Parts: sequence; structure tokens; C-alpha cells
Amino acid sequence: METSYIQPLITRMQAQENKARAEKMSAYMKDQFAFLGIPAPERTNIFKEFLKEHGKPTVEEPPGIIRALWAMPEREYQYVAMAFLEKSLRQLTPEHLPLLEEIALSKSWWDTIDLIASKFIGHILSNFPDERAAWVSRWNESGNMWLNRIGILFQLKYKEHTDVQVLQSIILNHSEQKEFFIQKAIGWALREYAKTNPPFVIQFVEQHSLSSLSKREALKNLLK
Repeated sequence: METSYIQPLITRMQAQENKARAEKMSAYMKDQFAFLGIPAPERTNIFKEFLKEHGKPTVEEPPGIIRALWAMPEREYQYVAMAFLEKSLRQLTPEHLPLLEEIALSKSWWDTIDLIASKFIGHILSNFPDERAAWVSRWNESGNMWLNRIGILFQLKYKEHTDVQVLQSIILNHSEQKEFFIQKAIGWALREYAKTNPPFVIQFVEQHSLSSLSKREALKNLLK
């Protein structure tokens, strides 16, 4: 069912393939993925037109749709998969966390990880705080850096609702990691929280041993 539903979308996207643009898009992403060469505004329009003609999927269909699109080789299909998730945002519950973790661990890169963390997982754990401890512990203790990054970033949009203890714990647990994507995530999480609580972030950076990248990112807006 899912494949037949999205086939017209796949056909439309394939018809817009631009190999010259695809090469540039792939190069920008460090040649991690193949691309069709469809820029974001054009992709968004294709998606909107598809929904107008074929309607939104039923509540039960999104997981199958997401997996089918995630299996496609070109990166734009993963972006469209996340567009379907955005359309289903209000229906997302802790039951969808295994799916979100599954796609996070497949074709992992910052462009999908960051949206999965801050928009989808963050939304679910905001609405279901009792689920938070077990999942954060899982990501915090994982040997996979992308799951570590999810744990650091899922509260990115929480502002005054940020669980500071959780934020501190996971940052300090990974503060000695040399991995760029972890150091950057630590700085980003602190920079966002600094918009809500600048004194805390300044004090935290002063009192703990963080990488120069994390410190620079954390204090970027505070030092202007």
C-alpha cells in the first residue's frame, strides 16, 4: 500500500532529476549520498502538489512510507520522508521512537539527525516526559555518536522547559569526545539555552572543561 501511494511522488521527483546540480549537492554533503539534484523549494512544491492530489496518508501508514522512502538511494527521498513526519507531528507518540531511532541509524548525517532530534524526538519527549529518562540514558550510554548527538540536541527548542540536569549530564559525559559533530552539538545546545538562561551557560562554560569548539559555539551570541 505504502509503495503504491508514494509511487506518483517518486515518479515526479525522478522527472526533475538534474545531474549537474546533483553533483554539487552531493559534494556539499561530502559525497556521503547520491542526489537527484532537486533544490529545497522545488522539492517542497512537488510534495505539496502531491498531497493536494493524493491526500495525506492515514494514521497507520506513515511508518511504512518512511521506511520505503528511506530505502531509496537519493537523499531527497529522505527529506521527503521527514516532510511526511512533519505532517504527522501531532500524531507522534513514544510508539514512534523506535522508528525514529531506526532511521537515525540508517544513512546517518547531520542533515537528518538534527531534524529527527530537535523536531520529532524533542516533540514526543516534551509531550511524554515520563518516557524521557529511559531514552536519554540509552542515547547517553550508546557507542554511536549520532545517538549521542540526539541526546544532546533533543531539547534544542525547549527554552525555559529545558531539563538542565539532563543537559548538563549528557554534555559532561561526552565533553572529552574528539568527534567534531559531538563538540559542535554541545556548543549548539548551550548556545540555544543561552537565549533563555545566559548566566547559566556562562558559568557552565567557565566551570567545566569543554573543547574550544564547544566553548566558541556556546558563547557565540553572548560575546557580541
